[in-house]
Formats: sequence, structure tokens, C-alpha cells
Amino acid sequence: MLMRWLRRNLKKQWSCARTCIRNAATGSCRIEKVLIANRGEIACRVMRTAKKMGVRSVAVYSEADKNSMHVSMADEAYHIGPAASQQSYLNMEKIIQVAKLTEAQAIHPGYGFLSENTEFAEWCKKEGIIFIGPPSTAIRDMGIKSTSKAIMSAAGVPIVEGYHGDNQSDQQLMEEASQIGYPVMIKAVRGGGGKGMRIAQTKAEFLEQLESARREAQKSFNDDIMLLEKFVENPRHVEVQVFGDQYGNAVYLFERDCSVQRRHQKIIEEAPGPGISPEVRRRLGEAAVRAAKAVNYVGAGTVEFIMDSQHNFYFMEMNTRLQVEHPVTEMITGTDLVEWQLRVAAGEKLPMSQEELSVKGHSFEARIYAEDPNNNFMPGAGPLLHLSTPVPDAFTRIETGVRQGDEVSVHYDPMIAKLVVWGHDRTAALNKLKYCLRQYNIVGLNTNISFLFKLAAHPEFEAGNVHTNFIPQHYDGLFPAKGATSKTALCQAALALILQERIQTNTFRALSHDPFSPFARSSGRRLNILHRRSLTLLEEQNKMNIEVAYNNDGTYSIQIDGQVFHVFGKLNTEEDATYLESSVNGILSRSKVVITDNSIHLFSMEGTVEFSRPVPKYLVGIDASGAEGAAVAPMTGTIEKVFVKEGDHVQAGDPLMVMIAMKMEHTIKAPKAGIIEKILYNEGSQANRHAPLVKFMEEVASE
Repeated sequence: MLMRWLRRNLKKQWSCARTCIRNAATGSCRIEKVLIANRGEIACRVMRTAKKMGVRSVAVYSEADKNSMHVSMADEAYHIGPAASQQSYLNMEKIIQVAKLTEAQAIHPGYGFLSENTEFAEWCKKEGIIFIGPPSTAIRDMGIKSTSKAIMSAAGVPIVEGYHGDNQSDQQLMEEASQIGYPVMIKAVRGGGGKGMRIAQTKAEFLEQLESARREAQKSFNDDIMLLEKFVENPRHVEVQVFGDQYGNAVYLFERDCSVQRRHQKIIEEAPGPGISPEVRRRLGEAAVRAAKAVNYVGAGTVEFIMDSQHNFYFMEMNTRLQVEHPVTEMITGTDLVEWQLRVAAGEKLPMSQEELSVKGHSFEARIYAEDPNNNFMPGAGPLLHLSTPVPDAFTRIETGVRQGDEVSVHYDPMIAKLVVWGHDRTAALNKLKYCLRQYNIVGLNTNISFLFKLAAHPEFEAGNVHTNFIPQHYDGLFPAKGATSKTALCQAALALILQERIQTNTFRALSHDPFSPFARSSGRRLNILHRRSLTLLEEQNKMNIEVAYNNDGTYSIQIDGQVFHVFGKLNTEEDATYLESSVNGILSRSKVVITDNSIHLFSMEGTVEFSRPVPKYLVGIDASGAEGAAVAPMTGTIEKVFVKEGDHVQAGDPLMVMIAMKMEHTIKAPKAGIIEKILYNEGSQANRHAPLVKFMEEVASE
């Protein structure tokens, strides 16, 4: 009897929720609970606004995310599957089931995953659940790039000509590319975020780039249809934030410049675009609104343009969702775009008219990634052993989904956070960005923070001379040759290790009830003896030997390469952080210090310095990355395709395998010429970082 009552009551409540949703178009529906079908920082971002509005939030999570920040922030959280996104965050049936179970009136898809999935938007509508996004027809029309180009052209929006035809044979595409003229851009028609996108500079490399783009597109979007466009040399990437409601109203919230990119993905965005005149700004915005109205757009969307050096602009694509870089628009317009999304989805009119919107100041967003800029921005994963950030305020935002102690997972995008700043003008905002980057300290994995600082401090970036080829063009300035290690930094690192050792020994002495022992090794002081010791530190592969003499007055004489430094200082703990106050030959400095089992990190406004300590010989194992005659995995990932078989002859640089890791495709090439002896991983299997993938024998030259 109780079960019948529960079923009847649940059915009645769900019927009421559906009735509320059916009345949304009249403005009479209030969203009281929203399910966020996403993870990480965007899920946390939506939850913050939901809480502010009094809307309850429901999280979904994979096995890899069970202890994540977005799960702990939500009012309710539900497990939906294993780590693989195809079985969790892309599993439409499970997400719909959770929405119905929790009686959530709406689903916010965030960005990525299901945010631009036509089938999911239609499924939500069928189940009476508000999809917080545009109509499925708009997603379909804008998601297929060939269709969107035709619609934009008819709406009077400038476009770049290219090939958007149905004939997808290799021969046809090669002929079209030749007619367009190299270089050409190869793009997945359902692409986004740089996935399924390649540039063919010449005819000779066209087929290789085409096949790579197809594989990545199939993996990311389950569709490998391609279009071709003329590649505009050194263009700017300028996009316009648009917003529409259910009553035919649409506005633009001005432009963002997202030109500085690596792997066709943005890393620093700013609003408004540098050097763009009010007249060009108006024309950009009006073109974007025409694009939105052409597809009866509802909700938040972004119309992306490429812009040449003369500020002529051409439609590239429309992202039918909230963008990663939306905070810079919020900062210069004083809006909350997630709140706008929730209100418009519930049937309300746009909160502001075009006449009420204006640009106030300037804003930058820097995307902080787990990646190695010095290794072609190779994505990474691992634990956040130490994480400290600038203090958020009215002019500084930290958009993140991780905390100290969390792990950046190999299964998802490697973005750690977005650092967003605002200033009265571009110079003030840029100074704020650089200052805050120095305060963003991470230990445990490689990040791009130091690179972002170099980029923000580059004279051409400071001047606003940005374009999509900025990093390759200024490579030497952004990746300067490594100079000699600073001896001052070595002295500071050695001092920090000695001082920490003293603290640990004093603690041990107190715990062992032996406070008077004169033989503690950390003090370095011996009766009538000047104590000396040797330290070895590594910076990358460079070994540095340091000789330390403990002076009777508590100072140290540190010798490096025959040069002697007079050093003293102390360690202070302030709010869970340790700081080194030091004097090296009379020069005072203050740095944050993080010491792990095998590394020491110094963070200051002058920059970041990292040293490691040699691993004792008895702990050194065989490093797979150095295995003789092997090609190795650059990172943990899944083998997508194997090009060779045992017994094949290969030349140095020949492709051996394709690996998918951190949502990116990586081609593993032969390190040298030889004969394939053994394939160690098959298609579909997972390999760990530095694991040998293919073993081969060197060919013996004939006499």
C-alpha cells in the first residue's frame, strides 16, 4: 500500500512539474531545480548562480569524479557511470533518468559534452524538461558548418568561401583544395574547440591532415564529414556574445578577442577587442544579431568571426552554448549570463535592451592548464599537491572545479582554472593579470602559468598586436634559450632545505623528550668545529653541486662553482603557506616555499624556480622512456590506431600509432629507422606515460 501511495504521489508531482514547464513560454514557469549535465569548473559556475537565485542544483558524476568539487557543491549528486565520458557525461539516457528522478525542471548542459547535441535537446523537450539552450533546430543548423554558411550568407553575414559539399571522397576534397588554393583549413562540419581541425599547407600533406581530422572528428562528434576553407594568414579570432529570448528579441554583449591560441584552442581571451573602433564594434554586433535571428535563437550563443588586418570580418561558426570565456563579457557589462540563461529558459524576456548595454573597462581571462609548454603544450595529468591562488575580489575571479589535493584526470580536459581580471582600461587589466599570475602557485604537475606570464608581458601582446599565429611568430621571445641557473636561487633553495631540516629535527627532538642534545644534524653546529656539508640539486637534467659551511653566528657560507655567498634567513608560516625570508650577499628577498619529497619550489613576484633532489641510487629503477629500441607514450592514453605490423621497415619520423589522451589526438612516430620487432599495445588498449609502445630493431647497413 505504501509503495502504491509513493508511486501515485511521485507521478502527481512529476505531472505538476511538466505542467509548469508547458507554461514556460507564457513566462509563468519558475525553475526551482536544475540538473547540471557537466563537470568541473563550469558545473561549479552554474551552481554558484543557481544558489544566488535560490535554485537547487543537481550534479551528476562519473566514477573518476566522485570526490570532486562540483559534487560537494551540489544540493544533490548522482553517479552515472565509469570515467569514460561516453559511458557517463555523454550518456543521455542516464542523465534524463536522473532529471526525472530528482524532479529537476531544467537541465543546464554547460559547454562541451551534450551542450550542442541536437538529439539531447529534443529528448529533453519530449520528456517535458527545459533544455537551457537554443531550440534543437538552431543547434542543428549552426552545428553543421556547411548549413550555417548558407544561412549566414542569406542573412547578409560575411562568410569565407570554401567547399561545403556532400562529395567526401579523398579525390574530390583534394581537387576542391587545389581550386581554393593552399594553405587550406580542413574542418569537421560538427566541430568545435579545435577538434577535427587541421591546416594543410601543401598538397603533399593534405591527405595525412585530412585523415587525422576525420579520426578526431569521429571520436569527438561521431561524424567525420569535412568542409574546406581558404586559410586566412595571421587572422584575428573575434567573437560576439549574443542573447535571444522566446519573444524574438536579441542583443549583442560586444566582442571578445580570442586570437592567441595553441593547437587551435584559446589560452588568453579579452574583452573588448584591442584596437577595434566603435563603428567596427557596432557592425560586428549587428551582424551577430542577424545571425542569431536567422535561426530564431534563444539563450546564450557566440558568433565567431575571423578578422583580417584591415578589420574586415567573416563568419566562421556559431557556438550554440555558453562559452568558456564568457566571464570577460560579464566583467565588462556587469551581467551574469548564467542568470540570464535561467531566466530566459523559464520564459522571461531579456533582462536588458541593446540601448542599456555598454562596455565598461577591460577584462582578460587566462586559461590555466595542466600541460607542458616546453613540450609542444603536451597535456598532462596528476595531483595538485599544492594549490594557492590570488584572493578573489570584485576585480578578480577564479573559475575552477578543483582544490588542493584533487587530481587532474587523464579522462577529461586538462584545464585547471580560469583566471579572470578587470581594469579601468586595457593597460590596468593587463597589469592586474600579470600580478595575479605570479600569485597562482601550483605544485604536482606541469602547468602553463609561467608561459602565460611571458605571453602577457610580451611587448607585442602589450601593444594589442594579436593574431592566431602569435605564438609561432614570437616563439623565440616566448621560449628563450635557457640561461645559467641563478646562483642566488640556488642559495635560497639550499637555505630553505636546511631551515626545514632544522624545524623537523627540533620537532623530533621535542617528541623524543631530548631537548638538550648538541648533536642534531640540522643545526650544523659542532663544539669548536666548523661543520660543512654537500648538497646536490637538479634543474631539469642539470646537476648543481653546493658546498655549505655552517657559521657559528647562525649564518651560512655557500659555495657554488668556486663562488662563495654569505647567506642567512628564516622560514615563516602564514595562513597555511611557508615563506622564506632570506639574505644572499646582503640582498633581501621573500619567496613562498613548497618542499615535497623530491622537489623544492620558490614562488616570488620575480618568477618561479623549481629544483629537484637526486633519487638515491638504491631507489632508481628502469625508466621505460629510455628503453633501447622503443617508441614510448608521451602521456597516459588510449591507442586509437596502429599503422604498422611486425616485420615492417620504417624510417625515422614515420607514423606508428595514434593515441587519444586528454581529448587530443597524438601521432607517435618512429624515433629512428628500423624493423618493427614487436607491437606492445593494440588498438583500444590503454598505455601509461613513458610506456614503450613499439619495439624495433635497427637495420644493419650492408657492407
